[in-house]
Amino acid sequence: MKGRIQEFLQRFSFRTGVIIMALSLPLYIVAFAQAFLSIPTTTKTILFFVFYLLAKLLKYMGLAIVGVEGWERIKRRWKKNIR
Repeated sequence: MKGRIQEFLQRFSFRTGVIIMALSLPLYIVAFAQAFLSIPTTTKTILFFVFYLLAKLLKYMGLAIVGVEGWERIKRRWKKNIR
């Protein structure tokens, strides 16, 4: 099962992986920002877990698509833009 999922994710391009990882950022923000809403605590807890787990899922899917070489490429570009 794990191998089939990895094969499926490796079909996507580097750019798609970066986009999927970028989509996880708004989900992290929503997961923590909903704590400031005036809704019941149980609803806040459920919303937190849903959005946080979706963000984690997208992050790890993006990392699986990008791969080790792609992650090194992202870090090099990030460091280059900072300088």
